[in-house]
Amino acid sequence: MIAEGPPTFGAVSVGAPGDRGLLARALDRPSLPALVGLVVVVLFFGLEAPGLLSAGGAAGVLDVAASLGIGAVAVALLLVAGQFDLSIGVVAVAGSLLSAVLIGLAGWPTWPALAASLAASLAVGVVNGVLVVNTGLPSFLVTIATFLILQGTALAGFEAVAGSTQVTGLDQAAGWRSAAAVFGSSAEIAGGRFQVSVLWWVAAAALASWALWRTKFGNAVFASGGARTAARELGVPVRRTTITLFCLTATAGWLIGTLALLRLESVLVTNAGLGTGIDYIVVAVIGGCLLTGGYGSAAGAAIGALLYAVARQGIVLAGWDPRWFQALLGGLLLVALLANGVVRRRLKAVPRS
Repeated sequence: MIAEGPPTFGAVSVGAPGDRGLLARALDRPSLPALVGLVVVVLFFGLEAPGLLSAGGAAGVLDVAASLGIGAVAVALLLVAGQFDLSIGVVAVAGSLLSAVLIGLAGWPTWPALAASLAASLAVGVVNGVLVVNTGLPSFLVTIATFLILQGTALAGFEAVAGSTQVTGLDQAAGWRSAAAVFGSSAEIAGGRFQVSVLWWVAAAALASWALWRTKFGNAVFASGGARTAARELGVPVRRTTITLFCLTATAGWLIGTLALLRLESVLVTNAGLGTGIDYIVVAVIGGCLLTGGYGSAAGAAIGALLYAVARQGIVLAGWDPRWFQALLGGLLLVALLANGVVRRRLKAVPRS
């Protein structure tokens, strides 16, 4: 079970020791509202679309939640630190395109090509982080600029190099089979086919939760978002922590793209929209992260991704118009924002350490 609890530095434990009512205890667990929402949505669509509760339905839900959850967990850490990253979606696309070019056109073995695309993705994270900490510009705007640059460069550059919008036959490259076992394999369980991406998602959520709540790095993340000026004065490495977090979101983007590439055994140029990056933020907020920083959890983001996936797949299996999903997602986000407002007011009423 992933532990959650008040961090030892930077974030506020909501509610004084003598004021430990149900609401106060609930607010100490950022993931609890998302968990309650998940139970409600599962019960509703379980009755409306019984196929959702079958092995095949569960496999479909987890497949959607896995890639979304990997990105949302990384974005959640960044939100706790008071920053945003809207470039993660296009990093996923650009990373997979670079891997495909190196493998399919340049003739590289699979593992070196993946390592090179990971290095390129990390470079994007470093650039984002350095620009944010050195210029003081809002990370929201910096990563929008990165998004636009990467989108144009990756898509136009790929077509110019490849001469087409798709590269196939990648499975013939050296090392592809072993890489596919790590990133693209699946297993049939009780009639449902579950992808290895689910294991990557669970591992990412568990590791991020442990780091956030049980390490000095996690304390620095909370401090960066909750009391940045005080944290700097106390010697917390706010700049290094911020750059590291942008590298983590870039790594998550690379992993999402790599999982798709190794699973499909080909790559197709797609116009990655800004909405992809926003989805990760929406899921993290539904999972309990404050947009103002200093509060949230990786476990909540993982649960938020599962809630998102259940709602989307439930609407499809129930035979509803898919556009109802947008309305439902907007409603969930509105509820999360209202809950965030309650949390912010309580945080302002408690002196920060």
